[in-house]
Formats: sequence, C-alpha cells, structure tokens
Amino acid sequence: MHIISKILIIVIALLHLYFLWLEMFAWTTAAKKVFRTFPEELFEKTKALAANQGLYNGFLSAGLLWSLAISDENWSKNIALFFLCCVTVAGIFGAYSASKKIFYVQALPAIITIILIFIL
Repeated sequence: MHIISKILIIVIALLHLYFLWLEMFAWTTAAKKVFRTFPEELFEKTKALAANQGLYNGFLSAGLLWSLAISDENWSKNIALFFLCCVTVAGIFGAYSASKKIFYVQALPAIITIILIFIL
C-alpha cells in the first residue's frame, strides 16, 4: 500500500481509539461535551450501551492497525479494505440513524482511503 493510504489508516484507527475511550471510559464526563444534543439525563442510563459501542470501535481500530502489520502486500490491502468497509457501513448507518455528522467524521475518511488504496 502507498504511504498516504497507510497514514490515513493510522488516522482512522486513532479516531476509533478515541471513540473507544470516549464511549467506554468517558461517557458520563467528556462525552457530554461531544454529544451535546444527547439529553444529559441519559448518559448515566446508557453507560453500558455506550461501552459496548466503544468496544466495537476498538475492534475496528485493532483491525486497521493489524492490516498495517501484515507483511504480505495483498493480505495487508485486503484486511485494510475489509475494516475500512466496516467503518464505512457503520458511518453510513450512524448518519442514517443518529446524526448526519457521523457520515463526515467516520464514513467519508474511510471511503476516501478505500478509493486511494485502489488508485495508488
């Protein structure tokens, strides 16, 4: 894979590690500042749900970072594409079901990276 694709994969993986931290460990503190439209009284009630969601973001991040550790170029690219597609689907569904902003934060960077993997 091209270095630009690898850098974007790292950025997306770090973004999902941030989501993991926010949803698993900072849901009732820092997340309130990020998710301002979410009613404050629901943060404590949804703490377990958010932690579960954060865990899935961690899996996405782990898969993306794993793709960079694979020495075989074809396998590396295929694993990266799989996890980038997972991120894209999650971002599109999040935009549909929760907030349009999720598309731009989550899905669009993954889509751009997928395109770059194919053209570079």
